[in-house]
Amino acid sequence: MALSLSSLGDWLGLLATSSLATELVKGYSATAYAVGGVLFIRLVPALLLGPIAGALADRWDRRRTMVCCDLLRFGLFLSIPIVRSLPWLLVASFLIESASLFWIPAKEASVPNLVPTERLESANQLSLLTTYGSAPFAAALFALLALFNSVLAAAIPFFKTNPNDLALYFDAATFLFSAVTIFGLRQVGGRRGAKVGTPGSPSLLSDIAEGWRFVGRDRLLRGLIIGMVGGFAAAGSVIALGRVFVLELRGGNAGYGVIFGTLFVGLAGGMFLGPRLFTDFSRRRLLGCAIFGAGASLVATALSPNLLIAVGTSLGVGAFAGVAWVVGYTLVGKHVADELRGRTFSFLYTMMRVVLLLVLAAAPVIAGLIGKHRVRWLNVGIRLDGVTLVLLCGGIVAMVVGAASYRQMDDRRGVPLRSDLYSALRGRARSGHALDCPGCFIALEGGDGAGKTTQAERLAIALRAQGYQVVVTREPGATATGLRLRTLLLDPQSAGLGPRAEALLYAADRADHVARVIRPALTHGAIVITDRYVDSSLAYQGAGRLLSVAELERLCAFATENLVPHLTVLLDVRPEVGLRRAESPTPDRLESEPAQFHDRVCRCFRRLAARDPGRYLVMDAALPPAEITALILTRLAPLLPRIEAPTDQRSLAVSE
Repeated sequence: MALSLSSLGDWLGLLATSSLATELVKGYSATAYAVGGVLFIRLVPALLLGPIAGALADRWDRRRTMVCCDLLRFGLFLSIPIVRSLPWLLVASFLIESASLFWIPAKEASVPNLVPTERLESANQLSLLTTYGSAPFAAALFALLALFNSVLAAAIPFFKTNPNDLALYFDAATFLFSAVTIFGLRQVGGRRGAKVGTPGSPSLLSDIAEGWRFVGRDRLLRGLIIGMVGGFAAAGSVIALGRVFVLELRGGNAGYGVIFGTLFVGLAGGMFLGPRLFTDFSRRRLLGCAIFGAGASLVATALSPNLLIAVGTSLGVGAFAGVAWVVGYTLVGKHVADELRGRTFSFLYTMMRVVLLLVLAAAPVIAGLIGKHRVRWLNVGIRLDGVTLVLLCGGIVAMVVGAASYRQMDDRRGVPLRSDLYSALRGRARSGHALDCPGCFIALEGGDGAGKTTQAERLAIALRAQGYQVVVTREPGATATGLRLRTLLLDPQSAGLGPRAEALLYAADRADHVARVIRPALTHGAIVITDRYVDSSLAYQGAGRLLSVAELERLCAFATENLVPHLTVLLDVRPEVGLRRAESPTPDRLESEPAQFHDRVCRCFRRLAARDPGRYLVMDAALPPAEITALILTRLAPLLPRIEAPTDQRSLAVSE
């Protein structure tokens, strides 16, 4: 409630101050300079206070910090229409931004503590939707004030003929409401760290340096910063030149309000629909793709010949930016510990503001120097004015940065993006990579006698020789509980066990296996190789026992929390050949099944691999074991994490 109402007033204030700046000057270049100057002043505090604000967010009581900042902003916005001068507008903008620098990291660091980890993305969606989803309503209100200016002035002479005053008064009131509301939220933010100056506590400068070192060492955060900072560089060109761009397309205040509102309708839609549409798609990949898409949409906006087309392309800019914003926030919230979260968010915001500062300073100047030009080619008028060219360059920069961020954070190397996207849209990709863990997960699948155990051992030897920590495991029976379940499941004396009971027991073993062996090993950066995983249940209990494969997929997703291998190797073997290889004096329950059962199992394995070729490697199990191992290692190479430091060769402790 506090965020939505406060944000509505804040967007009105942004529109009003930028509009006020254009009214105080005349001329194409001067208008561009004025808007850029106001926004430039609001970004200067990031250079001075950004690192300090982040460190104090990890030390001070976050609720009190937010309340004090809201009260300060209330007074400053209230003063702008009262003083009504350009110098005070610049001073107040500087102070408002200074207060925001302390408010934002305190708020962002508090959100992950209010909800369970699995709900963090939904919480960020709600938080960002209330923040940015109010922009279209603010734009609509501002456009109405602009269109019915004379009517408003006749009804309320206090506001004369300027709609900006009403917007600023309303903005001030919303910050007061926000302060009162947050003051009553007792569950928000106690003190997260030691007081400044407490004996034995690290100094403020040490805290700042620690946060920066953490960001510099962490590969995920580096990719996040590259992507989000580059995206903000493109956004800065839009903010600095959007008003002038609309004028160039022959739109006034109403046109500016429409395109501004459309941009944020797209932003809200991307925040809400993007994560739902790509539920099972890698969040690291999604961030890079979204930034690239926002850049491509901005290029289309810059080349738009009229306001109507520009409105449509700006919707795309907002939608892709909304997806990137939610995903970026969630990755930081999940990845960073609470004691470092305030500094991390502050570092991210500071970097974005510094880049925005440079862009807002440079974009209007460059656009003004280029000036207004238009040429005709094949009887078609082409704009070559400064605003169009700067926006075009901003879009290209965002596309390049999105591609760089994608490469930096890609956790599905070797898996084609197109097939990964296709599988996610069809709901078939389960986000094993969504753990955002440094490890790599490999599953070996196939019928009995395919050679899975042999390949698991050979792969482990080869990967350990490369310096990786490797955990070799199996299903069923990787844990103490799993061993008891394995005895029950494979004992020929359990022949009366029903198919559904069998499927549930395998799911129970897998849930324990993932929770106690696979997930901890992946979190610690190990390469996990499992002999059998989900596909075996789909093939043996699904196709073999004639149960619904779709129902079993849902059961397995529940048991594993949607954890899927980065690579699944199917060792394809004809049933009769595999059973001869696996022949033992006492065949277990599954090996004792008739030939038709094993035929159905093998066909199901092949179908599973065919529907998601990007994640599977199908190998002929009749090949020599050494050749199979070499081919698997070649396919696996792009998926392996980089070794950034010498790796401890000791195996992880696992239950046996």
